[in-house]
Amino acid sequence: MLSKILKTAVIGVGYLGRFHAQKYADLQEAELIAVADSNREQAEKVAAECGTQAVADYHEILGMVDAVSVVVPTHLHYEVARDCLAHGVHVMLEKPMTTTVAEADELIELARKNRLKLQVGHLERFNAAILALGDVLHTPRFIESHRLAAFNPRGTDVNVVLDLMIHDIDIIQTLVREPIDKIDTNGVSVLTDQIDIANARLHFANGCVANVTASRVSMKPQRKMRIFQNDAYISIDFQDKILSVHRKGEREIFPGIPEITSKESLFDSTDAIRDEIQTFLDAINRDVTPPVTGEDGRLALQTAIRISELLTDSPS
Repeated sequence: MLSKILKTAVIGVGYLGRFHAQKYADLQEAELIAVADSNREQAEKVAAECGTQAVADYHEILGMVDAVSVVVPTHLHYEVARDCLAHGVHVMLEKPMTTTVAEADELIELARKNRLKLQVGHLERFNAAILALGDVLHTPRFIESHRLAAFNPRGTDVNVVLDLMIHDIDIIQTLVREPIDKIDTNGVSVLTDQIDIANARLHFANGCVANVTASRVSMKPQRKMRIFQNDAYISIDFQDKILSVHRKGEREIFPGIPEITSKESLFDSTDAIRDEIQTFLDAINRDVTPPVTGEDGRLALQTAIRISELLTDSPS
C-alpha cells in the first residue's frame, strides 16, 4: 500500500528547525505546506530555500496540515504542542519535551485522547552505532558517558542537563529499563547563570550504575559511552559512529585469565534528522507507535529535572 502524502509544517525555523524543514521538503511522503516563526524574516528565508510559504503565527496553519515539527524554544514547547494536538495535528516535539512533568503528562494524554502520534526528538536514538547494538547488549552493569561540547549560546535557555545530558539519560534508561533508586550529582556554572558542567551518578534498582558527565564549556567535543556487562565491554563513539566490542575469548593469556577478543565497526555517516522524521511519518501512515514516544520523553525529562533539582539544592 502506498504511503499517504502528509501535509506538514515546521514551527520554529532557527538553527535546528531549518534542517527539519529541509527534510520535509525532500521526503516523498511529505508536502511542506509552510514554515512558521515569530521572526518573519527568518521564516521567509527558510521558506524560500524549501519552496514553501512563511507565516509568523503558527495558528494560521493548524487547519491546513496533518503533522508538524515543533522546534521552538523549550519554554514554548508545551503551549505550541498542545495547540497542535488539540487541532488534530500529529507532533514531532524537540527535546526536552516540556519544562515540567505535568506538562508532559498533559501532552501525552491529549495525544492519546485524539489518537495522534507524539514523537520526541531524542536524536541519538537514530545514531548508527546505537542502532547496531542489537544482540550485543544484554544486562548492563556499569555505564559511563561523556558528552562534551564547546560553548554555544544556542540552548542556554536551559541548563546543561536539559540541553545535553538528557540525550544520554534517554539512551541509558532505554538500555537499562529499570527504575532509578538514587542519584548523586555535582555541577558548576562557568559562563552562564545556569549549570554548565554536570556529573550525575544514577543507581538503578537492579544494581546497574551509570556515571554521566555533560559539559558545554569544553575545548574539544566528545560524545562517548562505555558499557560494561558480565561478558563484554562495549564502547560507543556517537561522534565518529564507531562501535567497539571487547569480549572474553576461549583461550587463556595467563592461567585462569582469558584472552580478550575485539571487534570494531565503523558506520557510514547517516542523516539522523531525516531518519527521525521518516520514522515519524511512517508511524502516522502505518498507525504504529513512534520509536521515541511521549512516555520516553517524559521519563528522560523526569530524570533530568531530578538531577537539576539536586544540583540546585547542592551547596555552592
